[in-house]
Amino acid sequence: MAAGAKGKVLLMDDEEMVRAVVGEMLKMFGHEVECAKDGEEAIEKYLKARESDAPFSAVIVDLNVPNGMGGRETVERLRRIDSNLKAVVSSGYPDDPIMTNYREYGFNAVISKPFRVSDLNSALQLLACA
Repeated sequence: MAAGAKGKVLLMDDEEMVRAVVGEMLKMFGHEVECAKDGEEAIEKYLKARESDAPFSAVIVDLNVPNGMGGRETVERLRRIDSNLKAVVSSGYPDDPIMTNYREYGFNAVISKPFRVSDLNSALQLLACA
């Protein structure tokens, strides 16, 4: 999943600007990207992709989604669907217990906002090893 490794990534974030910018970063690395604004939409897209011939190779989810399902619950539900899920949690609150102990909550990698392209690449490299 590192730069150069092509995959299909599901990016969930409630902020349209974040989806656009991070989506472009992922495309720079050669990934196909689909976006969701909350957990409900992400789960729906994940299920559709699994039923097709093009499942997601990874998900990147925002931890906090006002007025919607956030990253923790989304990944809990996705893990019930796919125990091999490769998931990155993202948040602007780096001191949140989920961010500091992300593996205990079912995530393979963590990335704190705001982040650089190199930070995203590092998180994707962790997924490749997961």
